[in-house]
Amino acid sequence: MLTTAPRGTSDILPSVTANWQQIESLIRDICLRYNYKEIRTPIFEHTELFLRGIGNTTDIVSKEMYTFEDRGGRSITLRPENTASVVRAYLENKLYADNYLNKLFYIGPMFRYDRPQAGRFRQFHQFGIEAIGSENPLIDAEVIALAVNLLQELGLTDLNVLINSVGCPKCRPVYKEKLQAFFQENLGELCKDCQSRYEQNPLRILDCKIDKCKQLSVGVPTLKECLCEECTTQFGKLQNYLAALGIKYKLDNNLVRGLDYYTKTAFEIQYLPLGAQSAVCGGGRYDGLISECGGNPTPAIGFAMGIERILLALQKQNLIKELASTVDVYIVATGEEANQEAIKLAVKLRKYALSCEIDFANRSMKAQMKAANKLQAKHVIIIAEQELQEQTYSYKNMLTSEQVSIKNQDLNMLLSKLGVDKEC
Repeated sequence: MLTTAPRGTSDILPSVTANWQQIESLIRDICLRYNYKEIRTPIFEHTELFLRGIGNTTDIVSKEMYTFEDRGGRSITLRPENTASVVRAYLENKLYADNYLNKLFYIGPMFRYDRPQAGRFRQFHQFGIEAIGSENPLIDAEVIALAVNLLQELGLTDLNVLINSVGCPKCRPVYKEKLQAFFQENLGELCKDCQSRYEQNPLRILDCKIDKCKQLSVGVPTLKECLCEECTTQFGKLQNYLAALGIKYKLDNNLVRGLDYYTKTAFEIQYLPLGAQSAVCGGGRYDGLISECGGNPTPAIGFAMGIERILLALQKQNLIKELASTVDVYIVATGEEANQEAIKLAVKLRKYALSCEIDFANRSMKAQMKAANKLQAKHVIIIAEQELQEQTYSYKNMLTSEQVSIKNQDLNMLLSKLGVDKEC
């Protein structure tokens, strides 16, 4: 139907965009404090980028991507996540030439053909950061601290920070063998997806959401037992840094995240009052992704959090403030000549950063005053027959009820009444 949005999408209406803007404003403020710079990548990319970057064994690639062939016969995919796109932009634009460490953030829509549910849509919005260029676990700690800082400033204090190390190409093969040995006896009882993962990437089995596979994973060997010395040292330092920052965390040996590119650090932040859908942020290190996409081996770490999920958490905890629709000035005008004066004055006042509204329905003065009250206008300026004859504006302060007549040539006095210090 032409009057219905596609399933899994939603309109963000004017009544709620102010809440989105508040979150985005805080995101930009915190990223500024941590010296992260904004990057904006295309909404669609060549499909190969995600096949190589995310991994063929992930649900995203195998089930959820919106992929199509354009008129030039090229396979194009709407971005299901933004890390691969940021890496592509990093390489294509040679950002590595300017800084040893690039600290980037993004806000924008992503697309996955997923089953719509509370806080999860097929077009959804993510905020994420990427720190590219350092292998120091100190940057891992800062990335986690930024996420915790943001969520706490939004008012979400009941946070559960989970961390794990998923190893590296040195120690992962050892763990792969142990996992295959563990699941071999019950291989036929795993879901079809996990049976496929068994050969390609058995680590993915630990991320399966099907109850039967979860049951069969009980008692699985932990990756911690297989970590090489480098990964063990890195993970130990991360824990020391988090302790120094006063960030409480829990070790979760089964935390592997849903993307194949993760190495070493993996983490998730849950907001427990959300219940089953408690994850509000997830990320980790992806030291092999840049070389996989054609660059030199470069360490990197990042995270993403869904803005819809954050809004859901804020709503459930009554942390969404009712934001009134207000304007600085409402100009009441009656008659054609008065309308001309009103629109000229409105344009002039907007140049002084004042929000102004006028009537477009030729309503009575009484109806326009009601409209001004509904918009909670701070000031009202009346232009009617008497004002036109006397070449004045009738000014009213809606907070103090002060009323004065101001010559329409005396713009400085009017601006003073409106709280504008700058003289014309």
